[in-house]
This record gives sequence, structure tokens and C-alpha cells, in this order.
Amino acid sequence: MNQTIIDGAAIQELDEAPTSRFHLKIMFVSGMGFFTDAYDLFVIGVVVSILKTRWHLSTNEVSLLSSATLAASAVGAIAFGRIADMVGRKRMYGYEVIILAVGAVASAVAPSIAWLVVFRIIVGVGVGGDYPVSATIMSEFAGRRSRGRLVGLVFAMQAVGLVVGPLVAVLLLHVGLSEGLVWRLLLGLGAVPAVAVFYLRRRISETPRYLHAARVEEVQRRRRRRSLTAGWVKLIVTPRLRRWLIGAALAWFALDFAYYGNTIASPEIIKLLSPTASLQHSILLTLMIFVLAAVPGYAVAVLTIDRLGRRAIQLLGFLMMALMFALIGLVPAISASAAPFVIIFGISYFFTEFGPNVTTFIYPAEIFPVDVRTTAHGIAAAVGKLGAFVGTYLFPQMLSSWGIRGAEDVAACAALGGLAISALLLPEPTGRSLEEIGRDGLGAGSTEAGEGEAASAAGAVAGEPLPDDVAVARAGRA
Repeated sequence: MNQTIIDGAAIQELDEAPTSRFHLKIMFVSGMGFFTDAYDLFVIGVVVSILKTRWHLSTNEVSLLSSATLAASAVGAIAFGRIADMVGRKRMYGYEVIILAVGAVASAVAPSIAWLVVFRIIVGVGVGGDYPVSATIMSEFAGRRSRGRLVGLVFAMQAVGLVVGPLVAVLLLHVGLSEGLVWRLLLGLGAVPAVAVFYLRRRISETPRYLHAARVEEVQRRRRRRSLTAGWVKLIVTPRLRRWLIGAALAWFALDFAYYGNTIASPEIIKLLSPTASLQHSILLTLMIFVLAAVPGYAVAVLTIDRLGRRAIQLLGFLMMALMFALIGLVPAISASAAPFVIIFGISYFFTEFGPNVTTFIYPAEIFPVDVRTTAHGIAAAVGKLGAFVGTYLFPQMLSSWGIRGAEDVAACAALGGLAISALLLPEPTGRSLEEIGRDGLGAGSTEAGEGEAASAAGAVAGEPLPDDVAVARAGRA
């Protein structure tokens, strides 16, 4: 192997490297977690529709079952995010999908609503743990000109899960299986993609940026044993990092409140529009919305994000979401029949994906220094998932009490809140190196170890080899 070293030049060359097959491999292995997340996001709505009748669930039980995974994912995001900054990305990677798989299999054999909620909580811890580590690994391997596209592609694997989920549900129902078996199969199948990528995730090397930061600290003799609270304290006491963290977290909260509430409740929404529609008809109508609106939204976001910028796309997305939700809430004719509702609801989905559903995931993987990057992403993701929990818990109750129009009015207010937060608190990281953005976050003149000190430490860390696949990524060769 050509002994490539971890120094400032290596990091800069990695930043300028074109997209290679190695990058696409990282994208696929990271993205499979989000495929599973989206698959699970949809099928729980179908499962709730089945169990609501079979187990005679109350509205509160429906809300709890729909939202338990999301609340637990906040815990997983914070825990995995902080630990990955303390011990490294590689040491943690892969174990989150094992937790997810164990929870999925256990959910499939749950004997009661209480046990099902418990097992769904286990699934949530695994789902949450995937967010900060996958996003950061892709961000730290990517070049600065393609970083948005690659991290966006990781998250856009959700689009595949959103399509596969309803297809599997319709197929199982179509072949004549009993609903009592269908819901168990739907939940258990969520373990398959998680187990499939465990081995590949364990073989991914540590990111060169994390290794470089650790070596610089070591050389300068400023390396301390990283405490559990140090990263959280740094994010709180550094003014610009604090502002960015509040912006990233609250924008994610607003997005997930509206997005998860609408998506998980979509079978119930379709049922209100067409009370006589079968479960299969409701699923197919939701699938049509995903295919015609959500999937193109992801595609446009990935294709344009490194040219239009994160901030512009996030602002436009929130604005259009608010407008579409408000139209549903304020114009009675739209929710009076399926056709106009599906069109407006579909437009909202397009701008959710070509908008904050992608950018809120990318932002915290870029705007924080390396030593608190997964910590900050974990916090932002956790606050987002709390928004998802609140939205998912409240949407069935809002639909029951206020109908579709009332629920969408609330979603419009959430989108407007996300628009204001994004405009006031978030920077534009497009096209900049992670090291440059990290220095800005720390404030002018900062010389924090691990970000921007390559020149002074390069000689001392020379000779530290990069693994073969990292060297390939740096050089831009497959």
C-alpha cells in the first residue's frame, strides 16, 4: 500500500476528491439504515389500522403505539452521538442496526399492546442511533463540492423505504394472508435490511478527519480523557455553536412534527376522505402520493443541493409546506373529496423532501467541529424525533377532534415556525470545507485542536497510515 499519511495535505486532498465508488459504497451502507427507518415509518401506520380493530385500541393506545418508537429514537440519537465523538465513529458503527433488528423481531411476536410498545421502544433506540453516526461518517469522507449530494443520498434512501413499505403491505394483503399474520410479518421484515448491513458497517474504517483530530491533540499534548459531558458543555458555552444547535434542533422539531404526524396518520387521513375504502385502497393511494411527490422531491433535492445551497432549499420547503397545509385547512372544498386533497397533499410532500426533510439531516453533519459533530447531530436529531413523537401522538387525536382541516392548520403553524427559525439561526455551509466551517463556529481566531491546525502538527503526525479504502477515497479512485 502507498503509505498515505494523516496530515493537513491528506485532509485537503480528501476535501477536493471527486466522487468515487468508495463514496457510493459508504452512501449505500449508511443509507440502508434510513431505508429501514422509512419502511418502519410507513408500516406502523398499516399495523395500527389493523390492530385498532383486532385489539380494540383506544385513541390513546393508537397514539402511543404510533409514537413510542420516535420518543425512544431521541434517546438513541443522544447516546450514540455522544459516544461516537468520545471513542470514534468506527467503534460504534453497526451496533445500532443490531438493536433495531432485535426490536423488530420481538415486535413481530408481541402478545399484547403493552409488549408491542416496549419492543417498538427498542426499535426506536436503534433508529435514533443511526442518525448521527451515518450522517457524520458520510460527511467526513465526502469532498466539499459533493458533500451535500452524498449526505443527501444517504437520507434519500428513505424514498426507497417509503415505496417498499406499502408495496410489501399490499402484496401480503393481496395474497390472502390473514391480517393477524400480515401485521406481524410487516414488523418482522424490518430486521432484514438491518442485519444485512451489519457486517459491512463493521468493516468501514475510521474517518480520516476524526483520526487527524485525535492525532493533533495527541501531538500537542493537549489530549485529555474525553468526559461524557464535555461535548455538551462546549456546545452550550460557545455562542455561535449554541445558536446553530438551537436552529438545527428546532427546525428539525418543526419539520418532524408535521411530517411524521401526516405520514404515520396517512391511512387514517385517507379513511376520513373515503370512509368506504378498503385498507388496500388506502395504502395504494398513499403509495401514489409517495411515488409521484415524495420520491421526485428527494431526487430534486439531491441533484440541486450543492448548487442552490442548504439554506435556500430549507426556507423554500418550509414556505411551501406551510402554504399547502394552510390551503387544506382553510379551503373546505380541498378536503371534501380525494382528488384535490391528494394533489395539494402531494405538493406538500414534494417540498418536504425538496426541503427540510433532507436539509435538516445534512445541516448538523456539516456546521459543527469534529470533536462535537456527532454529539450535536445527535441532539438535533433527538429534538427532531421529539417533534415526531408529539406530532404522531397528537395527529390521531386532532383528526378525531378537529378533522383533517384542523390537523393541517396546526401543521401549517409548525412549518411557519420552522421557516422563521431557519431564517434567523442557520448559516450556509455549501461548498465550504468542514474545517473552515468548524473554525467559524468556534469564533474568530480559535485554534481548537482537530480543526484547522494541520500545518503546525503535520510533521509530527506524518507516518500515520490511512487504511487502504480511506486512501482510495482521498485520491478519488475506486
